[in-house]
Amino acid sequence: MAPAGGALLIQTPVQLYRYLLRCCRQLPTTVMQHHYKHAIRQGYKSHSDEDDPERIQMIIHRAVADAQWILDKYTKKK
Repeated sequence: MAPAGGALLIQTPVQLYRYLLRCCRQLPTTVMQHHYKHAIRQGYKSHSDEDDPERIQMIIHRAVADAQWILDKYTKKK
C-alpha cells in the first residue's frame, strides 16, 4: 500500500514528527495512541543530533514505512 497523503512530501525531521503524530490519531484506541506517541517522541529525541542528510532520509523512509505497517495492522477489518 502506498504511504498516506503527505508522506511523500516529508523532507525534514520536524515534518516527519508531525506526520507520525497525525498518524497516531488513526489508531483505534487511546491506549495505542499514547503508546505510539511516546515511542515517536523518544525516537525523535534519540535522533535529534543526526546531521548526515543521507542518514536522515533513511530514517524518514523507514519511519513512514513502519507507520504504514502499524496503521495497516490495527485498522484492517478482521
